[in-house]
Amino acid sequence: MKILLLGRDGQLGWELQRALAPLGRVIGLGRSAQHNPDALCGDLDDLEGLARTVRTLHPQLIVNAAAYTAVDKAEAEPEKAFRINAEAPGVLAEEAHRCGAWLQHYSSDYVFDGSGDRPWKEGDATGPLNTYGSSKLAGEKAVSRYPRHVIFRTSWVYAARGAHFAKTILQLAAERDHLQVVNDQFGAPTSAEMLADVSAHALRCAMQSPELAGTYHCAAAGETSWWAYARWTIETASRLGWNVRATPDTVTAIATTDYPTPARRPMNSRLNTDQLQSAFGVYLDDWRTGAERMLREIQP
Repeated sequence: MKILLLGRDGQLGWELQRALAPLGRVIGLGRSAQHNPDALCGDLDDLEGLARTVRTLHPQLIVNAAAYTAVDKAEAEPEKAFRINAEAPGVLAEEAHRCGAWLQHYSSDYVFDGSGDRPWKEGDATGPLNTYGSSKLAGEKAVSRYPRHVIFRTSWVYAARGAHFAKTILQLAAERDHLQVVNDQFGAPTSAEMLADVSAHALRCAMQSPELAGTYHCAAAGETSWWAYARWTIETASRLGWNVRATPDTVTAIATTDYPTPARRPMNSRLNTDQLQSAFGVYLDDWRTGAERMLREIQP
């Protein structure tokens, strides 16, 4: 089987190169054509180039791990955010349908309005609070027009590779004695490694049983706030021997209103994963397991 992977060099794309390998030949593309096999287009900002790439390769599976993820910047350049997060997935879905391929696409908890404290289910009403969330929702709708698709909504993704919240906290904790972190936004830090492994398993199942196509929530088990996550990260890093100045007790909890950003953030990013676990028979471990593994991997 020929597999086209977009977003090869991102946190999730890097892990997908490994996880998808047992399913077939993976052709991973990054944004820059000069670094891609045969100078193929992997830039989601180039819609015509994407279409040509799919037609050239004629893959049996397309996995789109690329996206516009600059949440605050999206407020200033909504056209680009929608082109990459909505129009490009639509092009991929149309081309996948044309050549009979399956399409795996990734979305976000940001498609919801973040109200309440109950984990969101797949069928709950959406209501994005910002441009990024709106663009991801539009991308979902574009992909779901065609039957052979699997969409994973996820949240708070991290990996040993790339930048993310825990790395930022550790950098600041090494430089400062005190930190302030938001304590009224809740979710589950989710490992790109786990997300990639579940993706490969789900795709294999869906390609054998097409009735499994659809949208699913995929996130680690459990929940935390950014403040509690920061405290846990510092405490765990200290136990592992990291050199940090701040301690869990010197991390002060603040409200979202005390840390204004251009884009509004959802307060409730919890995702109910029962549907995913039931459909594909997977087990999703507590968020701390993957997070500690990541800290051990990046430990200086």
